[in-house]
Amino acid sequence: MTAAGPLGLDPVLLGILACPDTHHSPLTVDETAGELVCATCGRAYPVRDGIPVLLLDEARHRPVGAERHPDGGPATP
Repeated sequence: MTAAGPLGLDPVLLGILACPDTHHSPLTVDETAGELVCATCGRAYPVRDGIPVLLLDEARHRPVGAERHPDGGPATP
């Protein structure tokens, strides 16, 4: 059994997940928000009960490049 990584997801799975939009960019983890984020389009996909919900209709839009401080607050430019 593989050890769970961020958000309870298998690290191998995290390495192959990609945005379902046409650009198929890799996703990064935002542990504070519990989301997988596409740096190309800014969509944030929720992870519910350890399952990534990679549906365009379920994603929310974040500003591209928006990051959070480790304390959970928004980053300052």
